[in-house]
Amino acid sequence: MAETPTGDGFTAEERAAMKQRAAELRTESKRSATAGKTGKERKAAADAADVLAKIAKMPDGDREMAERVHLIVTTLAPDLAPKLYYGMPGYARGGKALCFFRSGQMDKERYSTFGVSNLAALDTPDGFWPTSYALQDPSEEAWEHLGEVVRRAVT
Repeated sequence: MAETPTGDGFTAEERAAMKQRAAELRTESKRSATAGKTGKERKAAADAADVLAKIAKMPDGDREMAERVHLIVTTLAPDLAPKLYYGMPGYARGGKALCFFRSGQMDKERYSTFGVSNLAALDTPDGFWPTSYALQDPSEEAWEHLGEVVRRAVT
């Protein structure tokens, strides 16, 4: 479970995630400022390396899930660019995260999460659809379902 909120209503983990996101935005700004025509490619490679480094630092269990999510997303949606999103692996279109993985162990939660942003094309006619999925020792059927979510989200 997350720690109790600080006086401002945020848990220590939430505050750390916000600080991480601010650092990501600063790094992104610096990379964009120095990017030329080939600079975009360098920035994309650096962003992808940041994601892989973050995955490599995750605790056992979450690392394997994050690696599987990374494989699924980069295979089924190669147009999405890996980049850190609130300190966790995210996959963006046009610089904005479309889907992401959050480590439950790193967030001190009981399960990890695969989520989508408001850019994901998951809207349903009834006006009710999920925006995140709990991951806790997913079965092959669950991984197939996650792949379907990715396919639908990018259309």
